[in-house]
Amino acid sequence: MNKLALALATLGLATSLHAQTTDDAPTVTPAIAGVVAAGTRIELIKDGFNGTEGPTGLADGSLLFTETPANRITRIGADGQTSVFIDDSNGANGLAFTPNGDLYAVQVLKPRVGILYPPQHRRVLAEQFEGAGFSRPNDLVVDRAGNVYFTDSGPNLRPGEAPPPNINKPAIYRITAAGALQRIANGIERPNGIQLSPDEKTLYVANTAGEHVLAFDIAADGAVGAARNFAKLAGFRTTETGATSSGADGLAVDAEGRLYVASSVGLQVFSPAGAALGTIALPKAPQNLAFAGPDKKTLYVVGRGAAYRIAVLTPGYAGRSK
Repeated sequence: MNKLALALATLGLATSLHAQTTDDAPTVTPAIAGVVAAGTRIELIKDGFNGTEGPTGLADGSLLFTETPANRITRIGADGQTSVFIDDSNGANGLAFTPNGDLYAVQVLKPRVGILYPPQHRRVLAEQFEGAGFSRPNDLVVDRAGNVYFTDSGPNLRPGEAPPPNINKPAIYRITAAGALQRIANGIERPNGIQLSPDEKTLYVANTAGEHVLAFDIAADGAVGAARNFAKLAGFRTTETGATSSGADGLAVDAEGRLYVASSVGLQVFSPAGAALGTIALPKAPQNLAFAGPDKKTLYVVGRGAAYRIAVLTPGYAGRSK
């Protein structure tokens, strides 16, 4: 190949790579064994939402997600049509259904954790710990026994800005099925997405400021062990402000126990042992994800005002709504 041809080929490759990362480009997945077939379409459902977080599936196969700044919860039907599910959500972020149909939410306008739906069940479960309030509850998961695990990630501060007074530092909490609030871990820079393994013996937490997804072993009596590094994330970097970030956000698990992580580089998929299996890049960096659809074989991804869906080979875990 002569120099001109090589230059043109290089330019063409660069243009192709650029096109794959733009919003207008047709986007498809790489092959990840047991997860997605090569060339599976990443379908844009809609763009232009006012925040995109907290997706969770409904029993009819539709999906809910939160538009936190808009103070509402939005539903995506199986046909891709969107509608308002709840107005006045108190800035709901992460969502999870219990088997009886109660919709649990972490909420940021008045920081708290509570039940939002159905209306007659709406109540506050927790809004302070040891006399101090929460800063920004971020995500939650509810186990089969009715225990609620949630993260409080810390306030969104500008460089040099001091945190508000009388709030707790970032931490991970559990509300037991009997209603007792427990802090189960602290000292994590920015705990974000939270998820349980299918057997509910492992609790996963995404640390946005760290290089690893963390894991905690859960004993038969409910005791939670110390944090350990579970999976190393790609894309870990130092930001312009000097902070560190992997962009790790929402988490999901499939029926085989694989862990899916929304991060700054896309959807990173890990084996139940923490081995990296592959990454699905999206037109916009994802913030959260959930399996939904009648058989949970559709992976919904939301982030930066957009919502996408991807057909997958292995369904999501069916024992919980998320």
